[in-house]
Amino acid sequence: MTRTAVIVDAVRSPMGKGRAPRDGRPGGALSSLHPAELLGQVLSALVNRTGINPGLVEDVVTGCVSQVSEQSGPIGRWAWLGAGLPEHVPSVTVHRACGSSQQAVDFAAQAVIAGAHDVVVACGVESMSRVPMFTSRMDADPFGPSTSRRYAPGLVPQGVSAELIAARFGLGRTELDDYSARSHERAAAADFSREIVPITLPDGSVVDTDETVRPSTTVEGLGELQPSFRSDEMSERFPEIGWHITPGNSSQLTDGAAAVLVMSEKRAADLGLRPRVRIHSFGLASDDPITMLTGPIPATEKVLKRTGLDIGAFDHVEVNEAFAPVPLAWTKHFGADAARVNPRGGAIALGHPLGASGARLMTSMINGLEETGGRYGLQTMCEAGGMANATVVERL
Repeated sequence: MTRTAVIVDAVRSPMGKGRAPRDGRPGGALSSLHPAELLGQVLSALVNRTGINPGLVEDVVTGCVSQVSEQSGPIGRWAWLGAGLPEHVPSVTVHRACGSSQQAVDFAAQAVIAGAHDVVVACGVESMSRVPMFTSRMDADPFGPSTSRRYAPGLVPQGVSAELIAARFGLGRTELDDYSARSHERAAAADFSREIVPITLPDGSVVDTDETVRPSTTVEGLGELQPSFRSDEMSERFPEIGWHITPGNSSQLTDGAAAVLVMSEKRAADLGLRPRVRIHSFGLASDDPITMLTGPIPATEKVLKRTGLDIGAFDHVEVNEAFAPVPLAWTKHFGADAARVNPRGGAIALGHPLGASGARLMTSMINGLEETGGRYGLQTMCEAGGMANATVVERL
């Protein structure tokens, strides 16, 4: 008998402004909350909304990128226990860079389809205020001498990769800023109330809305920002770069968490739960680690081949807005309908809490499909080292 994985529900926290470690500014509303507490409240909300007996959960697969300091160890385990949920339920932490919690969803689905589990929670968390990006490197070399020699004169920051993509696909500054302003416009117009769960802070106050979206963003305002990654060294190495990437057309540093309840279709029926989407297919791919952020293109090509669907079949597409060139290059490559790509805004407006973003995108895509009555959704994310995930869901 063929086993099918479905998503019964998906929730997320509001997106809180992260602290930029170099300028010393305090973080936003969620920065006072330990990341295990943040994820724990989202897990509790998922259990309460579905009414499921949490003792039936067989694993909690948790995405997290900076697995150091307050996010070290099995953070999903500490979040689950801190939420007062059953001790016998285990957890594992996943690191596939920015796609960590998308991979958590895929791993959960794979376990269900294989018959290893019937009920799995896939989730993710990142407090970029309390555990700043790159904390895990601690001034150490993460690549090793052999990789460094292979890609001499050296791997580059992701922002430089975004510049290379912009140059390769002929994307100018105005086009990037126009896309970024539209991300804020779309997010401001979207209704996220069905997916956001309120978060209670240590002082008793409650946060229930995203604080990252700037409805007043304009192309003119973004145009005043200076490039973030320009350097003489990179200009000499890559003379084709136009230096267009700024804070305004990049994803925001953000604190957040999200969680998804994955089940076998039969178990959901037995429990009287109505699934929201069926997980149709998933795939992985990698591209070169210099351009790096083009991985969603081969990952998408893989799932298109696997499913037999064409790009026009997807009513809702989420291409993570790590930088504006990423979704623009993807859209141009596939000739996709731009109105269907990130129609509720993306990480430029909502933020990119690394380990939580995959589950956040899935949550927003499910709600977007339901709002429009669409059938198929595609989610894909660029990841460090040139990797990428792609996941296809079908609304039920």
